[in-house]
Amino acid sequence: MRVVLLGAGHIGQTIAQWLAASGDYRITVVDRSAEALAKLAGRGIATIAADTDSEQRLREVMRDHDTVINALPYFLATMVATQARDVGCHYFDLTEDIAATHTIMRLADGANTVFMPQCGLAPGFIGIVAHHLTREFDTLHDVKMRVGALPAFPTNALKYNLTWSVDGLINEYCHPCEAIRDGERFDVLPLEGLEHFSLDGVEYEAFNTSGGLGTLCETLAGRVRALDYKSVRYPGHCALMRFLLEELQMKAHQESLKEILRRSIPATMQDVVLVFVTVSGTKRGQLMQEVFARKIFAERSETAPLSAIQITTAAGVCAAVDLFREGRLPQRGFVRQEQIDLPAFLENRFGRAYEQSRQIESIY
Repeated sequence: MRVVLLGAGHIGQTIAQWLAASGDYRITVVDRSAEALAKLAGRGIATIAADTDSEQRLREVMRDHDTVINALPYFLATMVATQARDVGCHYFDLTEDIAATHTIMRLADGANTVFMPQCGLAPGFIGIVAHHLTREFDTLHDVKMRVGALPAFPTNALKYNLTWSVDGLINEYCHPCEAIRDGERFDVLPLEGLEHFSLDGVEYEAFNTSGGLGTLCETLAGRVRALDYKSVRYPGHCALMRFLLEELQMKAHQESLKEILRRSIPATMQDVVLVFVTVSGTKRGQLMQEVFARKIFAERSETAPLSAIQITTAAGVCAAVDLFREGRLPQRGFVRQEQIDLPAFLENRFGRAYEQSRQIESIY
């Protein structure tokens, strides 16, 4: 399969290397950064230096490929998906942006190619897990989805280090969040719904953030009493972000806030990803609860370290593309993450990264 990957950043580097090493993909990576592309070219991966904001240039590079994987910032998702439809490319991305996903859904209507956004961790893998658990119940009560991408060694007041896109981070902190309450679909505010819990002797907090549910609100509409998604952080993070975004009014100056975070908050490769889902409802007349919980750790290799967020995000999109190539997903139109079968994902050579993590026996 001929794949063009847009974006050679933190996650894009891993996607490119994994797919190229599999032997089943001819990868071309497009980015404006000569330095980022040089790392991949040194591994024998084809690269093209191009302005990734240019519709015309992206259309040109897509024409010679079967599939495009979009690892660019979320605000370019609609533009890239539109160009993919114009040239007849299958489309996959990592976006958490709700508006972009709805637009892509409309673009997919009647298309002869696949449009599969949200192929990362959350949205992405978390939705595959939640939907799998719901299938075991006769009636559904509550579905709670919680994900955290956290520094293993927090040292600053925010108790946070940059582990992925700052654009995506601020986007999920600032946009409305979808949820279902009492069977009705609602928009709820980001940074609200604060809760605390402990896991393996460590204290955490969780609060509403945008995009993590993917398309589950539509999929489970009319079946579930309550459904929500929250991001996990260390205690105190939410209060400081609300101070910055609301009291200091940085929500209206997001570019300035992003610059502050990039300048002041160090990035880290030493992170951990928490994934857990709880589903309650009835099975054969009895009220039951099922839990899926994982901790995924960074690979601390001195020669080729990988952060936990690199591993989990790259595993999501690589497994989705691989299952599509194998004919195990629909071959045209809009494809939701929950259409992936969880056992098939975990058996996949890329999705197996989640099985190599540590299962957690007790959450609360």
